[in-house]
Amino acid sequence: MTTIQLISLVLMAAFYGFAGFSHFRQPKFFLRITPKWVPYPKTVNIIVGVAEILLALGLIFSATRSYAAWGIIVLLVAVFPANVYHFQKAKRKGKHVLPTLLRLPAQGLLIYWAYSFVV
Repeated sequence: MTTIQLISLVLMAAFYGFAGFSHFRQPKFFLRITPKWVPYPKTVNIIVGVAEILLALGLIFSATRSYAAWGIIVLLVAVFPANVYHFQKAKRKGKHVLPTLLRLPAQGLLIYWAYSFVV
């Protein structure tokens, strides 16, 4: 693994670890952006937070890195509808429209980033 790949890996693990812990530090934020059709939003928030933490840890070890990268890709696809909902909500309120809009194509970049660790 090159130095750049190692830095990228550490950044990705830190990113998802931080995101996972954020589900526990700021649950109200995540619950506000959870679509109304999601059943048991508090439980889903906890599951997503735990998943992100476990996936971040999985990236650290070469034996689990590929599985963790695939898990991140699946998670990003699964939460995409919530990001669309968050954008639509921001648009209706006229607040945070640009950041929520930019987050939509950023999902593709995050998927590509995770895919770079599949092999």
